[in-house]
Amino acid sequence: MKLRTLLMGAIAMTALAPAAMAERGSDGNVSIIYWQAPSILNPFLSGGTKDVESSSLILEPLARYNPQGELIPWLVDEIPTVANGGVSADLTSITWKITPGILWSDGTPFTSADVKFTWEYCTHPEGGCAQLSKFDGVSAVETPDDLTVVVKFDQPKPFPYGPFVGGESPIIQAAQFADCMGARAPECTEQNFNPIGTGAFKVVEFKPNDVITLEANPNYRDPAKPAFATMTFKGGGDATAAGRAVMETGEFDYAWNLQLAPDVIAQMQAGGKGTPIAGFGPLVERIHLNWTNPSPSLPEGERSTEKHPHPFLRDPAVYKAMSMAIDRPLLVEIGYGQAGRVTCNLVPAPEAINSDTFTCDQQDIEGAKAMLEAAGWVDSNGDGVREKDGVELKVLYQTSTNAVRQDFQALIKQWWEEIGIQTELRNVNASVFFGGDPGSPDTFQKFYADVQMYANTFNGTDAQAYMGDQVCGTAPRPDTQWQGANISRFCMPEYDALYETLTKTADAAERASITRQLNDMYVENGGVIPLVHRGRLSAHSNTLGGVVLNVWDTELWNAADWFRKEGS
Repeated sequence: MKLRTLLMGAIAMTALAPAAMAERGSDGNVSIIYWQAPSILNPFLSGGTKDVESSSLILEPLARYNPQGELIPWLVDEIPTVANGGVSADLTSITWKITPGILWSDGTPFTSADVKFTWEYCTHPEGGCAQLSKFDGVSAVETPDDLTVVVKFDQPKPFPYGPFVGGESPIIQAAQFADCMGARAPECTEQNFNPIGTGAFKVVEFKPNDVITLEANPNYRDPAKPAFATMTFKGGGDATAAGRAVMETGEFDYAWNLQLAPDVIAQMQAGGKGTPIAGFGPLVERIHLNWTNPSPSLPEGERSTEKHPHPFLRDPAVYKAMSMAIDRPLLVEIGYGQAGRVTCNLVPAPEAINSDTFTCDQQDIEGAKAMLEAAGWVDSNGDGVREKDGVELKVLYQTSTNAVRQDFQALIKQWWEEIGIQTELRNVNASVFFGGDPGSPDTFQKFYADVQMYANTFNGTDAQAYMGDQVCGTAPRPDTQWQGANISRFCMPEYDALYETLTKTADAAERASITRQLNDMYVENGGVIPLVHRGRLSAHSNTLGGVVLNVWDTELWNAADWFRKEGS
């Protein structure tokens, strides 16, 4: 199945969305399966995509991105700009005008006070907000009246659309979360599992790492939507079972993130019950390198923290040799086919910010060996493991449980051991790995391994907030409830200074140039080893209308528009 064919199918679906909408709740139940099960319905307490996506059915931002990557108003009348007076001429403030009449699902008015509270909640110094970078530079949020929000910045902000924009930065209800500030945030189980929202659906019951039962929000602003009275959101299992459940058995209507080999997708589609959809955004499968020491011999609370640097992963010879040993074209072939591309970059899309500095499409085992040898990493006792100054090159390589990722692990272990790096493999249930539970030792945020592999992305086409995730001081650690976006614990003052320049730059071409430089600095200095630029690949039932895959926002961005096709 050619990716362009899938894309054409997705585009064709766009025309169907408004057609068959009848009245709210007229189409019964719709069922979704995410093989990575949501563990929380508060995206401020989890960086996991599955938690952000499921939350987006309930919680909404002021504005979001459409499938073309364009900003569109969501809970406001229009997108503020300098031209329409919504952004101040000196770029130090942005004013949002909330659309009148919007209600929370409990029937109370949605007001500017909720927006201001959301900022206070996420920026609380003891809260460990996973989306903190969205609020970089915000000095105040003012509420002149119930429908006006003025976000002020501590300096000119050329791109002021970080706060309250996209699925990662929605609004939470002030009344519901008032007692959940700071260190108390993760303790508020009722609020985090049953948030009150403005979205098309409301929570009936949430069983973490299992199933969410939802119903149509009776106070949703469009009286004709959603068409479905109820939604069943099943989590867990694996990508293979999820794909079959939509395309072969028809048990579910939508399956997310089908990280499966191309021939497997083709076989499933032959089942005749569903259709795969795909598109390329900025999603990258990569290996993060731990800049800190994850050794279990260290005291709990000091593992994987800045107190203890990693014993060898900051050596350029080591991480560059690890990258050189990888056969990326083979990974693309076995893992993704037409839905994957070789990439050397953390941010390969949109094209304007895709750097061409590095070349990584040729495996070089002998070159990797020579690089390690020249740096003094030698196998002195013939056991196959290189060492230097008493330190052996031994890594624990972890990722989430998934057939493609385990295939990648097996191959990369083989290649790394060929160059003298002993590699132990570990995989963790995806719902736990991406869960964000501060008490679990197995989350990707805690990073109790030397290297770990996963993929994530960002909303919209501007990567400023995403690049801000790598600045010093934003790593998950005990005093942030192990929340934070700087997963590698990367810290480079030169990077921080360049990022600061980006936050002050208005010209689009110059912003793209700086973003490429930040990408290069992060990759060159061992924050991450990029592997594959992945197309998003999901599937929907042939009876489900209105689905439009959006690679610039959450996949469930327009669930309010979904409907059951007539005659199905």
